[in-house]
Amino acid sequence: MTEFTPWSALAGGTLIGLASAVLLLSAGRIAGISGITAGLLRPWHGGGVWRWMFIVGLILGTVLYGLFGGNLAAVQIDANTATLIGGGLLVGFGTRLGGGCTSGHGVCGISRFSIRSITATLIFMATAAAVVFVTHHVLGGGA
Repeated sequence: MTEFTPWSALAGGTLIGLASAVLLLSAGRIAGISGITAGLLRPWHGGGVWRWMFIVGLILGTVLYGLFGGNLAAVQIDANTATLIGGGLLVGFGTRLGGGCTSGHGVCGISRFSIRSITATLIFMATAAAVVFVTHHVLGGGA
């Protein structure tokens, strides 16, 4: 899928913002996926039910989208297992180093005008652009 789809993007962004606002207003929690998932790995800290509901909602939303005619195009990843594991570990390390992920900082933090989140999101995006440039144009590994 390479065409620009403004209506589905607008609808998706609106739903993400609405879900984030509902979670913040109803439970006082930030909708950061890394923090929610990390909390599931530490069940002794409490609050596991809402975390499970959030994760199940992410999965269920995708299933319902597909059932109601949404286009769930197949994803093809052109990387070997070692690269995927290394990338996953680096993302996990960066998430801990940055005190959150793109959903927590980028969606929730920026909407609260958090300087820390704005800075983190700018660093995330600059790093992503640099990695794409290096892998595609310097190392020649891009598609």
